[in-house]
Amino acid sequence: MLRFPLRVRSKLPGLLFIFIWLMASCRSPQIGEEISITINADGQATEVKVAQGSTVTQALQAAGIAPGNLDRTEPPFYTVLSDGDNIILTRVEEKFETEQTVVPFERQVVRNETLPEGETRLVQAGVNGLEEITYRRILEDGLEVSKSAVKTVVLNDALPEIVMVGAQSSFTPLNTPGTLAYLAGGNAWIMEGSTANRRIIVSTGDLDGRIFSLSPNGEYLIFTRKSKKPASQEINTLWAVRTKNLDPKLIWLQGANVVHFAAWIPGTNSVAYSTVEPRSTAPGWQANNDLYRVSLTGGGPRKLLDANSGGVYGWWGMSFAFAPDGRLAYSRPDGIGLVDQDGGYLKPLLDITPLNTHSDWAWIPPLTWGADGKSLYFVTHAPAPAPITSEESPYFNLAATSFSTEATVSLVESSGMFSYPSVSPVHSDGREKSFQIAYLQSIFIEQSETSRYRLIVMDRDGSNSRALFPPADSNGIEPQVPSWAPEPLEGQTGDFIAVVYQGNLWLIDSGSGESFQVTGDGLINSIDWK
Repeated sequence: MLRFPLRVRSKLPGLLFIFIWLMASCRSPQIGEEISITINADGQATEVKVAQGSTVTQALQAAGIAPGNLDRTEPPFYTVLSDGDNIILTRVEEKFETEQTVVPFERQVVRNETLPEGETRLVQAGVNGLEEITYRRILEDGLEVSKSAVKTVVLNDALPEIVMVGAQSSFTPLNTPGTLAYLAGGNAWIMEGSTANRRIIVSTGDLDGRIFSLSPNGEYLIFTRKSKKPASQEINTLWAVRTKNLDPKLIWLQGANVVHFAAWIPGTNSVAYSTVEPRSTAPGWQANNDLYRVSLTGGGPRKLLDANSGGVYGWWGMSFAFAPDGRLAYSRPDGIGLVDQDGGYLKPLLDITPLNTHSDWAWIPPLTWGADGKSLYFVTHAPAPAPITSEESPYFNLAATSFSTEATVSLVESSGMFSYPSVSPVHSDGREKSFQIAYLQSIFIEQSETSRYRLIVMDRDGSNSRALFPPADSNGIEPQVPSWAPEPLEGQTGDFIAVVYQGNLWLIDSGSGESFQVTGDGLINSIDWK
């Protein structure tokens, strides 16, 4: 028989009681024990008894209440209940409703210097648009707690009201040859015979200025309009209009996403253009580097050049230029060459070191044909002293290559990356034919990307160079292609050159250098002259 010391035996009853109490408090709920729960749902309070340890979901089941997929409870469905707890069930509904909403038209005011000061004229009546909007409504116990638009469909586009307001200026009218077209406030205008004779030919207010080019005889204008679709789906569309019609009708050329190039094919009524694929990331497109041809007389576009990589930085794109005889040259970030339009392939002429912009854009060398079709004028990327790499050089030269001598020469050192050479019409003195070159000279040679420029004119071989516009003590002009008058005027020492300066049209006599301001409303951003 075991014997405990007296001191130990005296403590056994107390320890045994504590052990039994702890075991009782930790045991699982016994089947059959119930708790009372109150459920508030659907405007009523229901009391239900459930087994101890039940969850909110089990209590609802016991009460015969079925929650919907969106319904919620307080406390949540997974909560283990205690005696006397309250459950609040909130009924949640999701509804979709469609409404039609009127989109008010905008009012556009276009200043027009052909009207007397203060006079107004309605160009286009405004028309309200119509949208169909689908809303998602959330209701809790029958009361709306949120409403949000989840889909919008444009049923009818709104047309802006366009009002011309007279802003007659005091600039002296000038006689002008041919047709001078200009883009102002998203609309296309022309001048014929005189700077005082102005007429609007496209009043849609949505021209984006990427393409704005007259046919060689000045009878048609091609241009691009902003697309009504999101830019990630379609950037713009390509159109034409006959400038001679008093009530011009717009002609859709079945082209879209035309960013870098569209031009008239000499001697035809057809247009060539290149396309891109819209992207939601910068720069907003991926170039196809293709080429299509479409006729004004009908028929679908015909492919001249298949889509291709476009060489170094080809994602940005390439440009083209037609010779007077219809031959086609191309320009892309890494070189220039010719396009075999029958075979549909490129024939490289000259490699150019591509510019590393360290950004989401690429530089395409400006390119144009000589007026006689025997030479190409272009801007090339010049090397820089070490340690600057060739691709990062800030220097650019204006050069020319001759098809007669197969020689390439540099005509102007450090002209700037946006020199944009432009060729005058051919002149003949009876013995030989000649032409001049207008180009832009960057004011800050090593910052030609952001620099402003001055208009320079020279002979086709680079001689007799002289600065024309603006004066040395004035701000320079923004990069652009200077537009030569199609023919000289009697009494002039040279030909007119048109440029946009501070949003206005200016004409400069290439012989005397005399300049004339034509407009004063500051709205012009593109011009062409044929």
